[in-house]
Amino acid sequence: MTQPALFEPLTVRGTTFRNRIWVPAMCQYSVTERDGIPTDWHLVHLGSLARGGAALVIAEATAVVPEGRISPHDTGIWNDAQRDAWQRIASFIRSQGAVPGIQLAHAGRKGSIYPDWGDPMSGKGTAPVSAGGWPTVAPSPLAFDGYDDTTELTVEQIDALVDAWAAAAVRAVAAGFEVLEIHAAHGYLLHEFLSPTSNARSDEYGGALENRARVVLRIVSAVRAAVGEETVVFVRFSATDWVPDGFNEEECSIVADWCQRAGADVFDISSGGNVVGVKIPLSPGYQVPLAQYVRSHGHVLASAVGLITTPEQANAIVAEGKADAVMLGREHLRDPHFALHAAMALGAEIDYWPSQYLRARPKPRP
Repeated sequence: MTQPALFEPLTVRGTTFRNRIWVPAMCQYSVTERDGIPTDWHLVHLGSLARGGAALVIAEATAVVPEGRISPHDTGIWNDAQRDAWQRIASFIRSQGAVPGIQLAHAGRKGSIYPDWGDPMSGKGTAPVSAGGWPTVAPSPLAFDGYDDTTELTVEQIDALVDAWAAAAVRAVAAGFEVLEIHAAHGYLLHEFLSPTSNARSDEYGGALENRARVVLRIVSAVRAAVGEETVVFVRFSATDWVPDGFNEEECSIVADWCQRAGADVFDISSGGNVVGVKIPLSPGYQVPLAQYVRSHGHVLASAVGLITTPEQANAIVAEGKADAVMLGREHLRDPHFALHAAMALGAEIDYWPSQYLRARPKPRP
């Protein structure tokens, strides 16, 4: 029997993903101590997704410096205590047959916000210092709509952030993560550099695309140099700002090609997040054409994400060459065992049902 495309393995730099069903980074806002250290929630949340048959499980946006968090309740990897706490999580993910990944991030001007849940001092927009917040930084002093003013990064501060990403990458590998994803999407710091809607600099980090992409390329190169040749490096992009004068899929494909030459391996293609009030054409798989464009024009491996909810839809995306893998976020929250159920629905032959659950395994369809 021919194996469905969704369940064909994929090998990148010696790391084999058992299928093409991947879990993207999803914010949990669950570090109640505000110290960036992951908790039992993260162990159970991420571990259940690995147990459910996904091939790759990427931990949430994890800050490379304290002021890089989205909210005070985010995880971090800027110190060794955080590294050590991540070890048991990465180890459990691997024990279930999935590849453990982590997203290395800096929120930029969209940082220091009230979390969407779990904080008794809840509010909207920027959290003040009295509520655990901090002053934010960005490529240019252009605040995100509805948030507090932000401060333009100096060249020296940019240099320090490149070093911080590399140091975080070393800690992540020491913690056991096999995939490192550099977050350059959703209106956070690196996306802010890439987009002309948020980058008004006139130095070597602003203006032409090669300048706007410079810090991303420096970080990819620094991470690759820091972790060596075995670790798989992803970059997550928002391939369009959904506005005519913003970052777009053509520019994204060019930057992806540059990143690949700098040492990145796979590109996780999303969209939006940097401009408010835009009209996004939401529909099943609405971002798949963006992944397909970046994949074909950048000549890179790319994953698709966004309203992918059924086994048949996911399989078709891979089978038709629109993406090399699919990232399912909210569908995995609804069904942590999506991959196991998809295998039954598509008639795939797999050997990674948890032995403790075999008594409940459905019989194959006739």
